Amino acid sequence: MTLARLVGDELTVPCIDGTDRVYLGLDAGASTAAFESVAARVQEFLPWYSSVHRGAGRKSQVATQAYEDAREAMLEFAGRGDSDDVAIFCRNTTEAINILAYRLDVEPGDTIVTTVAEHHANLLPWQRLAHERGVTIRYVECDERGEFAAEDVAEAIETADRPRLLAITGATNVTGWMPPLAGIIDHAHRHGAEVLVDAAQLAPHRPLATSGAAAADYLAWSGHKMYAPFGTGVLIGPRRTFETGTPLLVGGGAVNLVDLDEVLWTDPPERDEAGSPNVLGAVALHAAVDEFARIGWDAIVAHEEALATRLRVGLRDLAGVRVLGEVPDRDDRDYLAVSSFVIGTVGSGSAGPLPHPLVAARLSAEHAIGVRHGCFCAHPYLVRLLGLSNEETARYRHDIVVGDRRNIPGAVRASVSISTTEADVDRFLDALDQVISGPEAPVRYQQDPTTGDYWPVP
Repeated sequence: MTLARLVGDELTVPCIDGTDRVYLGLDAGASTAAFESVAARVQEFLPWYSSVHRGAGRKSQVATQAYEDAREAMLEFAGRGDSDDVAIFCRNTTEAINILAYRLDVEPGDTIVTTVAEHHANLLPWQRLAHERGVTIRYVECDERGEFAAEDVAEAIETADRPRLLAITGATNVTGWMPPLAGIIDHAHRHGAEVLVDAAQLAPHRPLATSGAAAADYLAWSGHKMYAPFGTGVLIGPRRTFETGTPLLVGGGAVNLVDLDEVLWTDPPERDEAGSPNVLGAVALHAAVDEFARIGWDAIVAHEEALATRLRVGLRDLAGVRVLGEVPDRDDRDYLAVSSFVIGTVGSGSAGPLPHPLVAARLSAEHAIGVRHGCFCAHPYLVRLLGLSNEETARYRHDIVVGDRRNIPGAVRASVSISTTEADVDRFLDALDQVISGPEAPVRYQQDPTTGDYWPVP
């Protein structure tokens, strides 16, 4: 069953056997197509597009109202409608976390606690903060399944010097695992640490306002993963964090007065939205939030859980497939419908009989199925999930430095969207089975050493 239609659901693409097939996108963990309702709302708004704030013209007034309505909708979506929090529009989750890292009041000796399971967007800003401001980073390790317990996070916070912030994922983009946020956030608060939840993966799949993430001080997510791919992200946080200090981006719209030797910054959230904002992106994200409400979260979660089970059970039954983070007694309700896997063994000197870029290339060229492959912007996490030794990691690092990516380790990831059906999952599993155990590839595939990708050679 399809819960909602996406733009491009009926798109056909040519395959190497000369047949045009309906494209099956299983890469929602990276980006999603737009809801048809979102595209319609954007089209409806386009004639009214104008610069927002301070414009006297009717179009500017309409655009400003739409922009501010979208801001209020984001606060409601995060469960902050009756709070003094602000919603800052930015480009994406990465920019949102960079804004927070720049604006957070930290001092040398403070500690940022995070985990090895984070996307680079929730690692690199804190690493730079440590380098530039002398704060300490404390990493919570994961087990062989790619998971950590609430007790592991609690211990890191309790033993840290001056814990200032816990930066944690709401759901990993590699295994789909959702950490037990409610207890983790409560413990952090009891020890004086604020909490940021990277909700990029969580927000399209679970209701933020009623999830464990709702108790976090800061939330960040992106429209491009929420069926509103028009270049907008959101940072939610307490107004007090953004009331003073210089914003990350400076320019028009962020100021009340500018002289040649003085600047009077405006109030939040505009203080952190310098330049002409992405009004269309805000309108699109508002429309997406409305569509989630129309469909209903009970239906969305039930759809997700059913597909998560079908995907994981199907992968388990395929010979030679190892799902990263897979355990026999797994409760699929704790995981999104995201599965990363390898074919054969990885590590201990072996890259496996079927390299991840070749699997992805064959699924695309022969079956019109789009998946993601590589390390999914989560390199430290993949190293652990793949079980790579220090020696292997050093060797791969050397290969990258010299521009040879032919043997770089990684995995294949399949991630479903709200329009994915059980038949789509079955189609993917059948195609993967043909790639693994079917006849040889109908054409030769050539690898580009500089990217590691494979391309069919006619």
